[in-house]
Amino acid sequence: MPNKRKIYAFLRDLTANNSKEWMDAHRQDYHAAKDEWLAEIQLFLDRLAQHDPTYGKIAPRDTVMRINNNRKFHPDRPVYKDNFGFNPGGGDEPLIYVHVSPKHSFIAGGLHNPDNKVLKSIRGAIDYDGDKFLGILQSKSFQDFYGELSKDPNKLKTSPQGYDADHEYIELLRRKDFTVMRDVTQEEVIADDFVDLVEQAYLELQPFNAYLKRAMEV
Repeated sequence: MPNKRKIYAFLRDLTANNSKEWMDAHRQDYHAAKDEWLAEIQLFLDRLAQHDPTYGKIAPRDTVMRINNNRKFHPDRPVYKDNFGFNPGGGDEPLIYVHVSPKHSFIAGGLHNPDNKVLKSIRGAIDYDGDKFLGILQSKSFQDFYGELSKDPNKLKTSPQGYDADHEYIELLRRKDFTVMRDVTQEEVIADDFVDLVEQAYLELQPFNAYLKRAMEV
């Protein structure tokens, strides 16, 4: 099994020494930690492939992002990210995302700040059958695992264009972000059965993600 303690140890050291000079001197430690994470991702992919064969065709390296921060438009960011992730969809479609960091680890799903075209389609779907979406969000197993939709700091204060303020689903229509998140502890992540929790997270996401995906395709 992957030694995930090595992942957290490296990320803590990186957080405390976030510089190119430190990374250059600890490049071997970085690759060792990354290899442990890629081994864990392979467990995710193998398990999820039992539900969707597409996952069996994905290489672990294709699900992770570069550790370097893009500082072109955000020069205040640290040189390196303080986390490892698992992002099989690249953020372009509603799937599952796993984020591991000493500061905050979580499992998430849905669509994070979709573009205006996709957002318009989602609002159209909610207008048409918002009761179905609300039923997914309010199901006991979904709420027990994820709780409510994630906070949306960009949520409209007024009604979106074309919708009345007294619309039955106005609170959903005002949203610009449709994601859910479950915090996980370091103990949960480093446990040998973390793949079971990821599988459960994936299965709970299926109705939610399927609704959003259908809305995108309209």
